[in-house]
Order: sequence, then C-alpha cells, then structure tokens
Amino acid sequence: MILLQNSAEFILSLVAASMIGAVATTANPFYTSAEIFRQITVSKTKLIITQAMYVDKMKQTEEKYELIDFKIITVDEPPVNCLHFSVISEANEDALPKVEFDPEDAVLLPFSSGTTGLPKGVILTHKSLITSVAQQVDGENPHLYLTTEDVLLCVLPLFHIYALSNVLLCGLRAGSAVLLMHKFEIGTLLGLINKHKVTVAMVVPPLVLALGKNPMVAEFDLSSIRLVISGAAPLGKELEEMLHNRIPQAVLGQGYGMTEAGPVLSMSLGFAKHPLPVGSGSCGTVVRNAELKVLDPETGRSLGYNQPGEICIRGQQIMKGYLNDENATKATIDEEGWLHTGDIGYIDDNDEIFIVDRVKELIKFKGFQVPPAELEGLLISHPCIADAAVVPQKDVAAGEVPVAFVVKSNGLDLTEDAVKEFIAKQVVFYKRLHKVYFIHAIPKSPSGKILRKDLRAKLESTT
Repeated sequence: MILLQNSAEFILSLVAASMIGAVATTANPFYTSAEIFRQITVSKTKLIITQAMYVDKMKQTEEKYELIDFKIITVDEPPVNCLHFSVISEANEDALPKVEFDPEDAVLLPFSSGTTGLPKGVILTHKSLITSVAQQVDGENPHLYLTTEDVLLCVLPLFHIYALSNVLLCGLRAGSAVLLMHKFEIGTLLGLINKHKVTVAMVVPPLVLALGKNPMVAEFDLSSIRLVISGAAPLGKELEEMLHNRIPQAVLGQGYGMTEAGPVLSMSLGFAKHPLPVGSGSCGTVVRNAELKVLDPETGRSLGYNQPGEICIRGQQIMKGYLNDENATKATIDEEGWLHTGDIGYIDDNDEIFIVDRVKELIKFKGFQVPPAELEGLLISHPCIADAAVVPQKDVAAGEVPVAFVVKSNGLDLTEDAVKEFIAKQVVFYKRLHKVYFIHAIPKSPSGKILRKDLRAKLESTT
C-alpha cells in the first residue's frame, strides 16, 4: 500500500513494485483509520509505505478487522517498529530473481465505489495500464500529443487513477518532465507554473473554477501553457469559457474516464498531434482500439446519435474485475465484455461524447430528468457565486425537486430569490430550483467530484 501524498517516493515505490511483479494499492493519507484498515484487509496488504505522521492510523483498535501481518516503511524519520525508506532504496539488488510476467497479472489495485456501494478493489493488469497509455500517447498521431519538451503539472493526487495514469504514466512514456506538487494552494501553483514553464495542466473542475475566478491569476505569466485537460467530473461550458478568457493561448478540453475503465474512455481531439476543433462541453472521441456504445438504461436497447443513455466501453484497457467480488463484477461488466459506466451521455453527429450526468444522480421531477451538472454550470456562471452543487429533495407531488447549495463570492450580497430567478430565466419549468442553501464550501473528493451524499445528508438534517 502506498499511503503518500505526491512525492518522488510515491513514484519510485509504484514503478519498483510493478517491476518485481508485486501489486500496489493506493490510498488517501487523509482516510480515517477504519477506511485504511478496510482497504488493508480487503487487499491483504503486506507492506505499507507512508509518512511518520500517518503511522498512528495503522494501529489496530477495532476487533472487526482481521489480524494482518504487515510492515511499515516511512519516507521520513521512522517511529518505533517502522523502517526507513532507505532500507529499500539503498538495498542490494544484485540477487533479485528474474520475474516472469503474464500480461493478465494484476499490477495496480485502486479502490472505487463504481456505480454503487462501498469502495471495491479494482484489478488493473499490466495489459490494462499499458493499453490505456498506448491509446493516449503512442502512434504517429496520438490522441494526447506529449513530447520530451513538455512539463506536466501534477497537482492532482497520485493515489487517484486520473493523475496516476494520465499525468504520471503518460508523462513517463512520452519522456516529459513531471512537476510534482504536494498539495494545492493557488499562489504556490501559479508561481510554479510561471517558474517551471508548465506546458500541460491536467486539472479537475474545482481547479478550473479557481483559475477562472481567482484574481491572483492575472498577476502571473501563464503563457507557457499549451494544453489544459479537465477530467474526473463534467466541466460545464460556462467554466470552459471562463478559463479560456484567462488563458486564451491554451487548448482547453476534456477527457472522460473511470477507474474501472482503466481509466480513459475518451479524449478531446484538440490534444492530438494534428488537432481538430471540438465542440464546447465535449469529452472528445473514444480512445483508439476501444469500442463505445450508448444504452437505454430502462430497456437496455442500443441508442443512436444524439440520444442520451448509459455509456458502455469495451477493450483491453478495462479492469479485470473487482477483487473478490464476483457479483459486483458481473453487475458492471456484462457477458459480452461491455463495462457499464453508470454515466448518462450521448454521441453527437461528429462522434463526440457529451456526459449529461450519473445514472444515480439524475433528479426525476414528475418523470422529467434534471441533470444536476447542467444547473451547476449555470450557477457558477453567476458573478456572485464562487461554487455550487445541486441535489434532489424528496417531494410528495413531484417525486424529487432540485435544490442548490451555493458558495457566495467574497463580500458579495446574494439572496435566495435572486439565485432562483437567475436559473428560472434560463431553464424549462421542471429544472427550476425549489430551494437555495448558502454554505461556506462544497464538499468534494480529492479528485474534485462533488460529495452529493454529504449534501443530501445535510439536506435531511435541515428538513
């Protein structure tokens, strides 16, 4: 288990483990002890590489967890009963046995909730990862054109598959430099982009929001950036336009991925060696050597162009399955090898993919579908709104109605009625907001996904 924030030791541990035929499972250092122990138990972790400050989380205090024999290595001064990273980094490698690899052997075990339930171990094989990287950066006209002259920004956490695959592995494959940031802080980020002449910034919508709205951006030279790639969550047209106004020279677009998909399903053709224009809000086209289709979630029937349904992907890059969870694997990968993403989207006449929302996040108002992401994009375009999230609230007459949680921009006055009216002018009647709650911050995961379950719980406690 690699329980680290972004660091050289993270990368060395990951690559070294893969070279000796071991499996690496990555975890968020800010997880609680219970969350970490559940992952240790499920994955049968034998070695943990972490920092001394997180070692206390390894102390087994709950009887429900099995007794597991594991060793702990810290990258800094080790506490009692722990070893220092130098034990492995300076070890004699002359006697290492030759390792025989099967492409179907597991190499990475990230954890994901998938479309539902508790986090599950996603088995990614050597073939999965190599195929995904090749789909993106290999060939005469790669989908993602990176060179040895590029400097890739890695501010997203490497324990998440987006940064691990798209930034680290693709960067290593292309021979690009990778600029590691320990954590996000807007001033430090802008200073490092300026100092190291970052050319490719892989980001998530909250970062796009910060770059698009924070006044500090105007104080720094960001002219070195040629590509801005947003992923992990849908990016609205309003946010795209906001950032384009700040960094007009850069090509801004989206990729679309999912841990179980290995992870990339599609990418903007604006990032290719010979780029093509793309539609605003598009997630690009399906990666090479993979198949994609759209299904009616009610009937399972394949749909045509411009018809929203569940996105499904098939190819050598998808996961082998969930660790020790045959039922969840069968529910996600069907008998024909199609991985069901749980995402609602459509393909337009140019073969570009547009994500509408998650199957389970669509709000159903009297049978009408209300995508939260659409309303969130509109809310964020308001000059007095710094951030926003939309979730369903149960309603006797309608079934569900959309309500918004809104973060005001600093020092700006804004009323609930003003927000409701702003949205009502731009949407059909069933998409209008029924309630607005003002909060200090929108809860989000490390990869930038809105933690809607936290907001729904907050909503239940206020009603």
